[in-house]
Amino acid sequence: MSHIKATAKLSLVVFSALAIGSGCSIFRASVQNEEVNKAAATPLNTGYDFADLRSLAEAVTSDLTDSPVLAKKPILVVMGVENRTDEHIDTKAITDTIRNTLINKGDASFINESRRDALMKEQGFQLVNCTPETQTLIGKQLGARYMLTGSLIKISKETPKQISLSRKEQVYFQLTIEVTDLQTGLIAFTTQKERVRGASKPILGW
Repeated sequence: MSHIKATAKLSLVVFSALAIGSGCSIFRASVQNEEVNKAAATPLNTGYDFADLRSLAEAVTSDLTDSPVLAKKPILVVMGVENRTDEHIDTKAITDTIRNTLINKGDASFINESRRDALMKEQGFQLVNCTPETQTLIGKQLGARYMLTGSLIKISKETPKQISLSRKEQVYFQLTIEVTDLQTGLIAFTTQKERVRGASKPILGW
């Protein structure tokens, strides 16, 4: 027992010396900027993260760019990606990334569906308060030819209970994107992108 106490005291002394020598830096929070591509290559867990946002959106955009749907640089309206996972995921960020790339490349135009009320309000204001020369003409907005929608699903799998020092987990995400022809109601384009990530978690430890 005395040997255990002596060992414990020695460990405490060593730990205290390290803490003092480092200026107690081991107890301080640390913040630093990181390169986005480098950080994306080292996921911290199996959950959905910014690396998934980038990779899934970029893969879908690549398929869309190569599809006949964008051959005539059409007008699209985004009606959202359904989040069918058990996580709080901002799926609008996916379509925002897709839209941003396609607009900047000149491959397509998009209706600003999230600002329709603001547009109508501004047009009403101009109709009453602005001169005819500066008024925006009513009824001149362009209509979309295609509607972009989709869904994001998640499937999780863990190793069953067993005598082991660690537990393995796999998480699968699948993003489906559809482009529907508003004139015919037919699906003009669809693609699915996947990612699966595995992790090993110790039963004991931090």
